[in-house]
Parts: sequence; structure tokens; C-alpha cells
Amino acid sequence: MTGQGQPQADVNPTTLPPAVVPLAVTSGTVLAFDYGERFVGVAVGEVRTRVAHPLATIDARSASTRFGAIAKLIAEWRPARLVVGLPLDAEGAPHALTRRAERFARQLGGRFRLPVALVDERLSSVEAERRLREIGRGARKHKSLAHPMSAQVILQDWFDHHAVA
Repeated sequence: MTGQGQPQADVNPTTLPPAVVPLAVTSGTVLAFDYGERFVGVAVGEVRTRVAHPLATIDARSASTRFGAIAKLIAEWRPARLVVGLPLDAEGAPHALTRRAERFARQLGGRFRLPVALVDERLSSVEAERRLREIGRGARKHKSLAHPMSAQVILQDWFDHHAVA
């Protein structure tokens, strides 16, 4: 699905730990984010059922607008944990968007005081677009559906490889 299927790290509001940290969670709602500079895909799921669902696309160029929209989702869904896709190149090396996604994850943890897991998101967009084509929604006019579908792929990967049911 997303390549490696392994979480990268737990996010502390101030720094990222250098190694993979166990992220055992046995219940609660989880919100996942597919971070982009303009669009942020959002998915939601419940640890007990281990099923992720696409939720929304946040279209915001400014951080204040982006975090305002996220605050509303957090107030509505009351998650126990957040998951953020970590973009890496095909070989697993970080690139410019990796650093931005890490910063976004740290900001989420700091603003909302929730644990945040970073998960390798390689190929999540490719998988989301494949799924959309399968249901006849692969055209350009359905491009906005790809963001929450990518977040769904990221969250499902976290459920499949890390969450404890």
C-alpha cells in the first residue's frame, strides 16, 4: 500500500525523537493528515475497528486558516491520536516536503496536545488515485477526492501495521 508500512516516529511538541517509538493505542478515534503546502487531506478511523475513512480536504495556504480548520475537526471528532504522512523519496530519503511535514506534525502536537505519529507515506497518492479510478472517479474533476483518500491510505497503513486492537 504505502511502501514500508512502518511508523517513523512519535512527535514531541518540541523535537522529533531520533528513533522509532512504540505507538501502542488500544482505543479511540484517530485523525490522519496527508500534508501538502496548499491541500491537506484528512481521514478518520477508530482503533477498535481498525478501519480508516476519507473525511475532508483542507484548502488553505495560510497556517492560521489550516490550523483553524483542523481545530474544528479535532473539536468535532475528539481524537486520541493524530497520524501524519511522512513524504520520502522512492529510496526512503527525506526531501524538502519531508521537513515541512515534520514541522506540521510538531505544530499539531504542540497546538492540540495530542500524540502524533509520523508514518511513511510513499505511494499513498498513487494508491489513492488507483482506488478512485476503480470507482470511476479518476478524472481531473475528481482530483480533490485524492487528498482525503491519501490520508485514508496513510491511516489504514497505520492501523494495519501499528495500532493494537
